[in-house]
Amino acid sequence: MKPIGYWLNRTDEALTGAMNAALADFGLTRLAWQVLNVVDDTHEAADTDVLSVLSANADVPALTSAIDTLLTDGWLRRPAPGRLDLTDGSRRRLTDAARRVDAFRELSTAGISPDEYRTTVSVLERMTRNVEAEQAGRPNRAS
Repeated sequence: MKPIGYWLNRTDEALTGAMNAALADFGLTRLAWQVLNVVDDTHEAADTDVLSVLSANADVPALTSAIDTLLTDGWLRRPAPGRLDLTDGSRRRLTDAARRVDAFRELSTAGISPDEYRTTVSVLERMTRNVEAEQAGRPNRAS
């Protein structure tokens, strides 16, 4: 059996590659999709909010590049300096892209029960908290 780190890396690469392919017709990547969702959830999100929320997904240069591309491609607009919002056209396109993402999610979770999915996420979250707590110098034995 391969260790968990191997499967975490393989899973992330597989998910990113497949999602990038699923979103290619829309001119989007997995990271761009994530940026759009943060902006959509927040409505007129600050750039700093996007960078903060997605800091575990990518570094600042990658996120900044994704934001710049989304602005150039007309997905996002700047209602005020340092603020981001969806354009009217992107709201319609986002609905179409969401259908593609839903199909991707169905495919990626085929054969995995909701309980198995929740357990997997819970275990990964606890592992992360254990390691982060140790790195911060405070023991955290999540139960």
